[in-house]
Amino acid sequence: MAYKQTEQWISVLIIEDDHRIAEINRRFIEKVHGYEVVGVAMNEEEAKEQLDILCPDLVLLDMYFPDMNGLDLLRYIKQQHHSTDVIMITAGKEVEAVREAIGQGIFDYIIKPVIFQRFEQTLSNYKNYREKVEKWINEKESVNQEKVDELMLKNRKVEEKISYLPKGIDRLTLEKVSDVIQKRSGGLTADEVGKEIGASRSTARRYLEYLVSKGDVAADLSYGVVGRPERVYMLR
Repeated sequence: MAYKQTEQWISVLIIEDDHRIAEINRRFIEKVHGYEVVGVAMNEEEAKEQLDILCPDLVLLDMYFPDMNGLDLLRYIKQQHHSTDVIMITAGKEVEAVREAIGQGIFDYIIKPVIFQRFEQTLSNYKNYREKVEKWINEKESVNQEKVDELMLKNRKVEEKISYLPKGIDRLTLEKVSDVIQKRSGGLTADEVGKEIGASRSTARRYLEYLVSKGDVAADLSYGVVGRPERVYMLR
């Protein structure tokens, strides 16, 4: 791992009270070069303690916790940890919550269930953003309008990229299939997924195979009581 030691990796703290979602986010991060997870916090006390000790570059923050509101912790991070950036990953869809989070200076707002392609693009954008800012700081450069526009429009290409899905793959249906897989710890067949989302077995299988091709989902063969093999899908 000598390469990792010479490169400046981006440290990430995951703040999420659901163990399974936290593990999914950790796995997603590990797929993206240049990032490493340095901690996982499940509540307010753990979050503040790890923020103080680890001083992460980036926080992945949920909105809802039994003992706190993610927006309150976001304000705390912005007040006490000025160099730490935040990406909200949450099921919260309230307009006021989104507006406040953006007003507090988050880098991005991702709504669950998380599609890896969308998540990966955000991390790529953040890495580029951070490298540019650090380069300008180290070289003591001043900014001009072009540079400011480059930073302010950092996420403009996200929607363009994630909208390019193969023919026959709809984003909303893809999110539903991903949500079903993420919520179940065991493997699911295409028939079971189809029933969950209200679609046919063939439709569910098409989306599952697409997720397999992207590396988000793994597939295996399961033999039923009559010995007929059936593909079973599970989170990778």
